[in-house]
Amino acid sequence: MLLAIDAGNTNVVFAVFDGDEKRGQWRISTDSRRTADEYAVWLFSLMALKGLKPADVDAAILSSVVPAATFDLTNLCTRHFGCQPMRIGDPAVDLGIKVLIDNPREAGADRIVNSIAAAQTYPPPLIIVDIGTGTTFDVVDADGNFVGGAIAPGPNLALDALHRVAAQLPKVDIVRPASVIGKGTVGAMQSGMYWGYTSMIEGLLGRLSAELSPSGTPPVTVIATGGLGRTFAEAIPMIHHVDNELTMRGLLSVYKRNTRT
Repeated sequence: MLLAIDAGNTNVVFAVFDGDEKRGQWRISTDSRRTADEYAVWLFSLMALKGLKPADVDAAILSSVVPAATFDLTNLCTRHFGCQPMRIGDPAVDLGIKVLIDNPREAGADRIVNSIAAAQTYPPPLIIVDIGTGTTFDVVDADGNFVGGAIAPGPNLALDALHRVAAQLPKVDIVRPASVIGKGTVGAMQSGMYWGYTSMIEGLLGRLSAELSPSGTPPVTVIATGGLGRTFAEAIPMIHHVDNELTMRGLLSVYKRNTRT
């Protein structure tokens, strides 16, 4: 079985695949101080609830945008599962997608993996909007190549910053408010965060789409993903699909591509 690991800025997600079947998926908050042994104790317990044992895993693949966590996640695989993980970003790993940006090594592993899965699922050209710690826009051209995109702070990150620097502003949840005009501080903050980010996402999607397909033919398909993808997709007609399985499907695809015999 394959252990797939996606280490993001907010969470580390683990999944176990038996062929194409996902047998289980779990997430834990990202903490660069967490050791391989701590990951193992936590993960083994959850795997057992699904009837899985560490010995069932004989391969691993790792995507990480948190260098400080990569070492211990690699040790988790080698020490507790007995396998060296395949790494997204390793030049020896065939991604099956061309990364056509100025410095391909700068592209985040999660952005590339999402683009791979999206290009295999939806007709390009594509824009993948990942709304999490950051809000990233990943662009795949009509030939299926990753050609860049845009990066902005995520809604929760912006909200935390606002709460920290403004003493009178409370911490609020990001939800779709009943009206754009807030009738109090909480309502005003929720409106600013929700509708402000909605407008930003709509604006960037429009500009990116115009550059990607100036004539509108072929049409651009937009996919939302990430922890807040569905929340914002409800208000943005330009988003055609919500797909929170992109990263794991992309990791599985890369692993299979590099282990064909």
